[in-house]
Amino acid sequence: MQAANLTRQVVLPDNATALEVFGRYDQYLRLLEEAFGVSVRARGNEVAVTGTAQGCASVAGLLEDLARATRQGNPPSEQEVRYAISLAREGKSASFEDLRQDVVAADARGKPIRAKTLGQREYVRLVRSRDIVFAAGPAGTGKTYLAMALAVTALRERRVNRIILTRPAVEAGEKLGFLPGDLLEKVDPYFRPLYDALFDVLGAEAFNKFRERGVVEIAPLGYMRGRTLDDSFVVLDEAQNTTPEQMKMLLTRLGFGSKAIITGDVTQVDLPRGTPSGLAEAQKILSAVPGIGFITLTERDVVRHPLVQEIIRAYERYEAERK
Repeated sequence: MQAANLTRQVVLPDNATALEVFGRYDQYLRLLEEAFGVSVRARGNEVAVTGTAQGCASVAGLLEDLARATRQGNPPSEQEVRYAISLAREGKSASFEDLRQDVVAADARGKPIRAKTLGQREYVRLVRSRDIVFAAGPAGTGKTYLAMALAVTALRERRVNRIILTRPAVEAGEKLGFLPGDLLEKVDPYFRPLYDALFDVLGAEAFNKFRERGVVEIAPLGYMRGRTLDDSFVVLDEAQNTTPEQMKMLLTRLGFGSKAIITGDVTQVDLPRGTPSGLAEAQKILSAVPGIGFITLTERDVVRHPLVQEIIRAYERYEAERK
């Protein structure tokens, strides 16, 4: 027997809050209707939700959560609304409010940087409690951006004296030898994602000043050999393209007072066929070593266009069928 529909009224604090909660052209209300099979009608700051008791309760709770976030100066984005919906459907609606409380850093404009998913929150917690953290996951899960934010926070709080960013200079379809300039100029495009993240967190002026003083150092992985990295926050990006020897070399460079984040996506390895990935091998070798943390982010943690999640799922299904 089908459950009878009921109508639940939700009154938001004011019209300005309601506009943010409803989204442009009420797009967030349409997302709620589709997700919970309810009808949502809004008039000013009053909302009538019609549907099953469970559907109405879920939508009412989400509207109140989004209104609280808006009143605190954090109006929701479409990605955040979609993620809040997914949490509510799993009975984890309280977690959305928890995510809002933990500020990782402030960007160059003073805007707070927060974890946007439960996976990202666990990632941040691991980095805060461990000296070495391996973060694996697909593109768009915030691995590199959050690493930059955490590194800048450690520098601002004087827990480290410098930030060292490195990547393996692996040719992903392009030939370095044909690019103009010396080696550093050739590999400069490979570091653009790191530059973009640091520009956003530090600001271009502060970034350039720190780089000139050596407080922020960006270099190919091969430049790390033979060094001892004391009081440093080291970020190794695109670690799936390291060889096992390169990975061991970098990890054994860490000195006193240093932390390291190793990020990568083991599904996008550009190494020559038959060459094992240093990231995949390190995850097996070091899994039981105390003080090292491991986290695997998934398509649920993607914070880009909603289609990116669907693209990742489609590729995962295709790879599974091939195997």
